[in-house]
Amino acid sequence: MPLHSTRPHSDAEAPDARLAVRPQFASPEMDDVPRNRLPAGEMDGATAFQIVHDELMLDGNARLNLATFVTTWMDEHAARLMAECADKNMIDKDEYPQTAELERRCVTMLADLWHAPEAGAAVGCSTTGSSEACMLAGMALLRRWRTRRGAGGMPDGRPNLVMGANVQVCWEKFCRYWDVEARLVPCSIDATHLTPEGAVAHCDEQTIGVVAVLGSTFDGSFEPVADIAAALDRLNVERGLDVPMHVDAASGGFVAPFLDPDLVWDFRLRRVQSINASGHKYGLVYPGVGWALWRDEAALPDELVFHVDYLGGDMPTFALNFSRPGAQVVAQYYTLLRLGFEGYRRVQQSCRDTARRIAEAVAAMPPFDLLSDGSELPVLAFRRIERLARAPVGDGGTTVGGAPRDWTVYEVADALRMRGWLVPAYPMPPAIDDVAVLRIVVRNGFGPDLATLLIDDLGRAVESLEASGPGGTGEARPAFHH
Repeated sequence: MPLHSTRPHSDAEAPDARLAVRPQFASPEMDDVPRNRLPAGEMDGATAFQIVHDELMLDGNARLNLATFVTTWMDEHAARLMAECADKNMIDKDEYPQTAELERRCVTMLADLWHAPEAGAAVGCSTTGSSEACMLAGMALLRRWRTRRGAGGMPDGRPNLVMGANVQVCWEKFCRYWDVEARLVPCSIDATHLTPEGAVAHCDEQTIGVVAVLGSTFDGSFEPVADIAAALDRLNVERGLDVPMHVDAASGGFVAPFLDPDLVWDFRLRRVQSINASGHKYGLVYPGVGWALWRDEAALPDELVFHVDYLGGDMPTFALNFSRPGAQVVAQYYTLLRLGFEGYRRVQQSCRDTARRIAEAVAAMPPFDLLSDGSELPVLAFRRIERLARAPVGDGGTTVGGAPRDWTVYEVADALRMRGWLVPAYPMPPAIDDVAVLRIVVRNGFGPDLATLLIDDLGRAVESLEASGPGGTGEARPAFHH
């Protein structure tokens, strides 16, 4: 048999060889790809990858997404660990005991970081994020309230939960799903979050707890947790209402301990019964992982914990989800181990310094007024100053046809997006929702060089809007905030 045949191959003899040398984008498989139904046949893996990969190019660049609090950069060692654990189901603790052990270690480390009163006394678990952690904390508050009411022979009518109107929407979801009245304390421009006076004024016998937020998603501000706790202590003395607190530290729980160690907001306050935080925010882990901790076993009703005989082992679990990947928990342990206290402090300080630098540049731009400057969370929010309150045209203002150019923060967001920046514009909470702001979240991986580019682009966007003809309507557009 000759090594090299002179007879050409037929299509039936070597279809794979022909396809292997065909240009990728000239393949018939690239034509008429179904979008909303299952394809009738199989597709080459490289072709399917290329189709999906190309569509995803239309997404924004995650590193330039200044809307999200979620981590968008990790080192290659973390990425490798997550890839190695992508097939592990976190719930199978009997099959993956070391992953379960790493989860326990993370809980212990966070309990120590948040000053749990006794070593080993705090209890907690990982979650898919802070939203699930908040649901679990709310369930514990509700069950403890009902137990107290039942023990005292008091009726348990409709309970309520007190919180600022600036809370993340997951708390309103909790109240709706568990039939709890959401008592949202109005905010103001001078106090864009919950105040001690507002919290106390909304509490009564039906209050299951007060939620304080360490790092508002609207402007990055820390609520005065210690002052709220002190006000609730006085309420207990004066009216006999013993109202527990939960601290939603989704972002601040991984910032304040490292940058503001003297700020008292955690388990050092007796009234704080539980804390949640997002490992996938300033915990510096890719989504999604969160943490829920209670100061001791008494703060977490035992009847909420299930002991499941699953795949041959007894497994205590408290969660709304069941199967979920263990990769993020492993990545959290790696990051805690890799950075340590000093490493986290350096990263968060760098983020805060960058946020403060951007805030100073924004404050120097005549059209803008800062609502927050990055001195708490590395987040700044700013609004457009009303034209009448700004400098006269003769002092540097710009006219268009003899009249000042009118534009909104929404137009600024659109202009920045043309350069790739994703900067959200949205209204503030109810009662001050006539104020629309731009918000910039600085995360690990967003350094001074990118900050300089952003500042320059923001300045050019404002100059362009001021110089152009009449633009949008100026009407507020709804926008999600993360």
